[in-house]
Amino acid sequence: MKQLLKKPIIKNILFALAILMFGYILLILTFIFDTIYQGIIRNIAGSFLNLSPDSTLYWFSPVMHGSFVLIIWLISWFIFKSKLKKIYKAIYLVIPTAVVLVTLGMFLYHWPILVYTIGSLFCGSTLYYFYKTNQPWIYYYAVILVSITLAIFTVIGGEI
Repeated sequence: MKQLLKKPIIKNILFALAILMFGYILLILTFIFDTIYQGIIRNIAGSFLNLSPDSTLYWFSPVMHGSFVLIIWLISWFIFKSKLKKIYKAIYLVIPTAVVLVTLGMFLYHWPILVYTIGSLFCGSTLYYFYKTNQPWIYYYAVILVSITLAIFTVIGGEI
């Protein structure tokens, strides 16, 4: 078995599958965390603010989501500055990529062309950064996997 894992093609296939599976699991856990986080904050803020469905506090939801994006950014900064193995960082890369693309979709859903344009610019500049800094292929794979998956999800009419 150990001999089999030393073959680059097998190792690369296993890395790709690991990013797919564990990235998906992390993504589900991230959205569960977001739900719990926003629920706690809404319960606390509901004591002071009128957060009923007919509330005119239109700024509250975007601020809530922005604070969640900030949390993901901080966690991402620590993970990418850490000495973790590149495969773990590539698996985690699914999260910030998905959060950025989903956030674009949430805030710009009235303008689909703008969502795809800015999303493409984000992914393209990220891939270019990986190219210029000689990052491993698994980083490219993680970004491309998430972006294509979310693009297909959006085209077939999926909503978050």
